Amino acid sequence: MAQRRPLPVDPIAEAKRQWAEHGWTDAATGMSAVTSIMRAQQIMLGRVERALKPFGLSFARFEMLRLLAFTREGRMPMASAIARLQVHPTSVTNTVDRLSRDGLVRREPHPEDGRAALVVLTPEGRELVERATLALNEVFVEPGLAEDDTLQLVRILARFRKEAGDFADPQPMPDPL
Repeated sequence: MAQRRPLPVDPIAEAKRQWAEHGWTDAATGMSAVTSIMRAQQIMLGRVERALKPFGLSFARFEMLRLLAFTREGRMPMASAIARLQVHPTSVTNTVDRLSRDGLVRREPHPEDGRAALVVLTPEGRELVERATLALNEVFVEPGLAEDDTLQLVRILARFRKEAGDFADPQPMPDPL
């Protein structure tokens, strides 16, 4: 994708001005916060996708492979993957289907629950996710913000996510998988 020239005015600031001018002053700041976060997400996702493209991975596929690679044995129940990735079960199923077709994961019956399945990382999947992680870490090392700003942003967003019910403070830290 070609680099675009910067716009001569911040469209979100202009939208905030228009919101206030149309009598929605009480919503203008919140509108600008929401749309700023959404636009920042688009920018960050673009950077992530460019880093992962040479590996034939979307961020969803990368996340599944990385999640499995973090486990002791490279496997986990599908229900656990759904919970940890915080996406709709159908999205995880579709991601696993595509990774399976590519030989990067396989499904195995759960040893204790006949209704459940395990997702298992293949050696090819492990090798690919390790290479992709190195490329993606280049994005993470330079996210486009100063380190202090990055830390402050993470704290603010974590507080927002916690208050929205995204997570609770852990009792003791869980054992690694």
